[in-house]
Amino acid sequence: MDLGLVPGAFVRLPGRPDWGVGQVQSVVGTRVTVNFEHRGKVVIDTRFATLEIVRPAREPER
Repeated sequence: MDLGLVPGAFVRLPGRPDWGVGQVQSVVGTRVTVNFEHRGKVVIDTRFATLEIVRPAREPER
């Protein structure tokens, strides 16, 4: 399992770019519940689909 898949992490499902960015709600075994901005809450089984971690944009240095 990807150690970045923790509640609060932001992810994308590469096969469904129209769903937008999602935030991980829970991780139980291989089942990850994600709340996507354009699809809502979806349970993804990571044995069959790969979630891509989205790194937050860095704040500009002052």
